[in-house]
Amino acid sequence: MLGVPRDQRTESAECLIREGDVVIVYERHDRMKQATVCKGKEFQNRFGVFPYCDWIGKPFGSRVVGKKGIGFVYLLKPTPELWTLVLSHRTQILYVADISFVVGFLEIGPGKVVLESGTGSGSLTTSLARSIAPLGHVYSFDFHELRAEAAREDFKRNGLGSLVTVAVRDIQGQGFPEDLVGRADAVFLDLPQPWLVIPHLGRYLEGNVPLCSFSPCIEQVQRTCEALTSNHFTDIRTFEVLLRSYDVRTQTFGSLSMTGVKEEIAAENLSQVRKLSGQKRGRDGLKQTEPLVMQGHVLTTEEVTNGKECIPALSSSSDIGLSKNPENTGVERNSSERIVARPYPETRGHTGFLTFARQGSNLN
Repeated sequence: MLGVPRDQRTESAECLIREGDVVIVYERHDRMKQATVCKGKEFQNRFGVFPYCDWIGKPFGSRVVGKKGIGFVYLLKPTPELWTLVLSHRTQILYVADISFVVGFLEIGPGKVVLESGTGSGSLTTSLARSIAPLGHVYSFDFHELRAEAAREDFKRNGLGSLVTVAVRDIQGQGFPEDLVGRADAVFLDLPQPWLVIPHLGRYLEGNVPLCSFSPCIEQVQRTCEALTSNHFTDIRTFEVLLRSYDVRTQTFGSLSMTGVKEEIAAENLSQVRKLSGQKRGRDGLKQTEPLVMQGHVLTTEEVTNGKECIPALSSSSDIGLSKNPENTGVERNSSERIVARPYPETRGHTGFLTFARQGSNLN
C-alpha cells in the first residue's frame, strides 16, 4: 500500500502479490500500465497473454513470461511516482518534477495537515498522502462529484483511504470548511480563478503557513499575484519547472585502418580528404583554406599531401568515398563502444506555473 509506513507492514504484505493488489506492469520506462490482480482473468499486451493466477504469490519486482513463453513484463509495487505515470487522466495532472517542488517548498512532512483544491486525477494528492503518513491527513476538495468519487476509489485501492478525505465542494464560491480553520500546515490551490479564494485564506494560514497556487497560464499567475499583494501576502515567488530527460546507452562507433591499399584507391581517398579540408589547387600549387582536424590533431599541408593519418581518423567509408567492397582493397574496419547520453527528442515540458506565498502579518 502506498501510504502504509514500512515498519507497519508484514513481510508477506509488502513483498508478495495477492489477489486484489494493484500492480504496475512495466514494459519499459515510458510504457507502463496498472492492473488489479484477479483470479480467472488475464492481462494482455503486445507481448502476449499473462494469467493473473501466475502472479499471485510472486514477489513484487518479479519478471513474468507470457503464455507462449516469448514476451515478458516486470511486476512493480505502486509508488506515487509510478502511479502518476499510469493513473486515469480525468484532468490535467502534475508530474514528478512539479510535485517534488511543491512538497519541498510547502515543507510537507509526516504528521502535517494539508488542504488541497481541487483533487482532479489525484496525482499530487497521492504524493501528499505519502509525505504526511502515518499520522497526517490530506483534505482534498473537488467541485465535480464524479471526479471526486473516482479519486476516492483510487485512494482506497492504493491503501490511502485513511490518509485522504475527498469532499465535493466549490472552493472558489464557498471557501474551505469552517472546521478546518487554524488546522492547516499547508494549502495548495489548483483552481481556474484562485484570486477569488485568496481574500478568505487568512484564517487558514495562521502561524506562517505556506500557500501554493498552480496555474497553466501566465495571465492567471498575474491576477493571482495581484490578489496576494493586495491581501498582504509576502514572500511571493513564481516558478516554472522544466524537465529534460536523457537517453544513456552504449553505442558502437566504427573506424577504419588502411593496410596495403592500392595506389589508385589511396589517390581517390586523398582527393576526397582534400575536399573535406577545404583545399583547392591554383597556379601557385596546393592552398589550404581551412585546417583539417583529425582526432584532435591539426594536419599540416605535407601530411594531407602524403595522405598520412588522414584515412584512419575518418569514421565511415562514406566520408572519404571508400570502395563498397573493402575486403578487396585492404581496408580494415574496427569498432569501439562508448557510453553516450542524448536528450530525448520528445521531452515533457511546460505544465504550468507554481506561485508560493505566506501571510504577511505572520512574518517576523
